[in-house]
Amino acid sequence: MAERLAVAATWDGPDLLLRLRVQPRARHNEMLGAQGDCVKVRIKAAPVDGLANAQLIAFLAECFGVAKSRVMLVRGHSAKIKLARILSPARLPPELGHVCAK
Repeated sequence: MAERLAVAATWDGPDLLLRLRVQPRARHNEMLGAQGDCVKVRIKAAPVDGLANAQLIAFLAECFGVAKSRVMLVRGHSAKIKLARILSPARLPPELGHVCAK
């Protein structure tokens, strides 16, 4: 199954699976690109009451040009390493173009 990732990003049909290393309480939201087997993402929100996860979903939706409802956290809701599924991304962020190419 495609959900067992050993790489930062993989395609599962039209969907993109991303293994993320999330750093909460950052100065601003940003995607740093692939670092090892994860995509590093910094999020401003603190990891309290799901705020960081909600901001992560909104940030990923903006980066990939999709609605927030098309971004799902599959695994790692309370961990720094998360698995996200983006349903049929409209675009790829420049930081991930070489990692996510089909």
